[in-house]
Amino acid sequence: MKKNCWEFKKCGRQAGGLKSHELGICPATTDEGLDGVHEGINGGRACWVIAGTLCGGEVQGTYAKKGHNCRACDFYKVVTDEEGDALVGSFTLMTKVTVRTA
Repeated sequence: MKKNCWEFKKCGRQAGGLKSHELGICPATTDEGLDGVHEGINGGRACWVIAGTLCGGEVQGTYAKKGHNCRACDFYKVVTDEEGDALVGSFTLMTKVTVRTA
């Protein structure tokens, strides 16, 4: 079964998660525009294009600022391996993002 980023990374930023009060609810868990992408829930399998996700214990900014780090992420690598040729490109994904944060 394919995991969403919050399941894989165990960040605790999903609604009711252990870190949701401290760090806020992650926009990847709520971005309905990306629901179903790579068989994920909301933005859970396309988190690298969503501003405000967590990396290295810190909330990250826009794709332009965090993209390099995301491409080195173990979860990103798992998704790209699992999806292979069916991986949806970042530009296409960004057009579907509905949650806008800084």
